[in-house]
Amino acid sequence: MNRGLVEQLLATLPSSLPLMFNPWRECCDFDSEINTPDTKRLRLSHHLDCDPVLILIGEAAGYQGCRYSGIPFTSERLLLEGVIPRVPKPVGRLTNRARPFSEPSATIVWKTLYQLGIADKTILWNAIPLHPFKANSIWSNRTPSDAEIAHGVKALRLLRMTFPMAKIVAVGQKAAGILQSQAIRFEAAVRHPANGGASLFADGLTGIAQTLL
Repeated sequence: MNRGLVEQLLATLPSSLPLMFNPWRECCDFDSEINTPDTKRLRLSHHLDCDPVLILIGEAAGYQGCRYSGIPFTSERLLLEGVIPRVPKPVGRLTNRARPFSEPSATIVWKTLYQLGIADKTILWNAIPLHPFKANSIWSNRTPSDAEIAHGVKALRLLRMTFPMAKIVAVGQKAAGILQSQAIRFEAAVRHPANGGASLFADGLTGIAQTLL
C-alpha cells in the first residue's frame, strides 16, 4: 500500500468547505457503516500502489464515483465487481442507496484501460480531488470556481514529482485547461467519455497507449 503518498496528497486538501465534499476526511449520510473516510483512504492507497506509466487526470470528483469509492473514475458497482486492479473487493455495500452507484464515465474508462492492457499500470486522479455539488443536492455535480480549483494544485504537483516518468493525460478540455493554467506538465489530452464521447475517448487513449507498450 502507498499510505505515505496518500497522506501527503490529502494533507494538501481542505475539509468542511461549503458545497465541497472531501471523501477521505468527511462522512456522508449515505455512506454505509463500512465505508468510512479511513476505508476510502485505504482504498486509495491500494490504487496508488504501483509504478504507473500513465496518469489520467479528470476535472473533479463526482457523486456517482469518487464521493463514495474514494478513487477517481471508480464507482461503487465496479468495486463490488472486483475489477479494479490492486483494490480488494469490498465486503459489503458502500452506500445505503437501494442500488449501487454506477458512473458511466468510470465504466468507459476502466473498460478502455483493460482493452488496451494498461489497467494495472494506470492511476487516476482529479484536478480538483474534492466533490463540488449544488446547494440543493449532494447528488449533483457542478463546475468548480477558480478558488476551488486552486485547492487541487499542490496535489497535482506532488503527483507529477512522485511519478516523473509517467505520462499525464488530461481527460477532457476542462481538465486540460486547469493543468495548463497551473503550469503542470502533461503530455496529451483526450475527449471526456461523457455525453457521447466514449468512442473518441477510446480512440485517443489507444493512440497514447501505443507509445507506452
